[in-house]
Amino acid sequence: MKRLVIIWAIAGTLTAAAQDGVKETAPAAFSLQQAIDYALQNQNDLKNAILEEQIAKQKVNEITGMGLPQINSSFDVQDFLEIPTSLIPAEIFGGPPGTFAPVKFGTKYQATAGLSASQLLFSGDYFLGLKASKVFVELSSKSTQRTRIETTVAITKAYYTVLINQERMNLLNANVLRLKKTLDDTKAFLENGLVEKIDFDRLTVAYNNLLVEQEKVNRWLNVGIYLLKYQIGMPVNANLTLTDKLADLKFDAVAPTLSEKFDYSSRAEYGLFETQFKLAKLDVKRNKYAYLPSAAAYGSLNGSAYRQTFSIFSTGYGWFPTAVIGAKVTMPILTGLQRHARTQQAKLKLQQSENNLDFIKNSIDLELSSTLTSLQNASSSYTIQKKNIEIAEDVVRVAKIKYDQGVGSNLELVTAETALKEAQTNYYNALFDALVAKIDFEKANGNIK
Repeated sequence: MKRLVIIWAIAGTLTAAAQDGVKETAPAAFSLQQAIDYALQNQNDLKNAILEEQIAKQKVNEITGMGLPQINSSFDVQDFLEIPTSLIPAEIFGGPPGTFAPVKFGTKYQATAGLSASQLLFSGDYFLGLKASKVFVELSSKSTQRTRIETTVAITKAYYTVLINQERMNLLNANVLRLKKTLDDTKAFLENGLVEKIDFDRLTVAYNNLLVEQEKVNRWLNVGIYLLKYQIGMPVNANLTLTDKLADLKFDAVAPTLSEKFDYSSRAEYGLFETQFKLAKLDVKRNKYAYLPSAAAYGSLNGSAYRQTFSIFSTGYGWFPTAVIGAKVTMPILTGLQRHARTQQAKLKLQQSENNLDFIKNSIDLELSSTLTSLQNASSSYTIQKKNIEIAEDVVRVAKIKYDQGVGSNLELVTAETALKEAQTNYYNALFDALVAKIDFEKANGNIK
């Protein structure tokens, strides 16, 4: 279903491109390694993973900046449409004791300009947060590595698919030409009364079936090329030629084995879970450090101006300065058991991370065993199908010679051709399965970087 969705997406893109009149780009000829290198520079998932890694690095810079001196400036202008009223004892002005007189203090315009600075001296949250942010960069880097591996595997499989379909297409073209010649010869024999019509009909049916197979493989070949271009990040309307040849691929049908002690750190997936475990440990420590006090130093310089008219910057009036420096220590005493609850949550998440490490180890062990079995089965099937195609080709050769010499039947030739086509299909299916099994086995062993 996932492949169908991708194919439909590619088809939709192609249709839209055709409707918009997109011009074809310059042709490209890629080997498998060149296709992978191109994808590492242009594949969207990988580009986003690299950007995510860069975002994590900038996050470290952001958190680092929290521990550096912080300097701020401010400027505030106020226009009192109504000057605030204050009550003072009326007896100051000779009034009766116990009464108050309303008075207004201040000016209509007031301005304040200030400069403040602060410096964090100690904070357990800050120092552990800084360390955790660096571990987060490591997590992003391992995620990028995993994306790179998955991209390499997907492109390799897509590249092999195209190569195999190209080879199948070449063989089908040769089979069509060979059967077409036999069909033409049989037609001439029929016209001269040397064969029966049923002989010609059998060959016609076989020839038509071969043409259908030829068209089918040709369509899958085009889809495979579109899919390969999609996966490497190339425009689907671009011209792409594959320079590697199927004959150059060496698949040794040997019995692979597993090492007695596998190095789990060679797998990117294990590295991800291991880094998450580090983050969980730091989170537990951060919550414990929350019980410690935090300290900061600060200072400020402010100037205030008071005017009855809007002449804030007039030189004839003064500004009244205020300067202060200080230090502040904050010590949490009672938080309604919130810190205790957060610490317990962090410890439980740490246990989850430990369980995840055991889970990924078991998953890797299972993957190693299953990919080994798949490779062994695919290797055996490939060996058998390779022998079968050699036998089928020889049977067709003998049947053709006997038919041309008049000692073999038409049915025998058609049966041999059908068996050859089936053997060829089985051979290329077995070859593809073997190549894919080998890729999966190499990936499971951490050999693809």
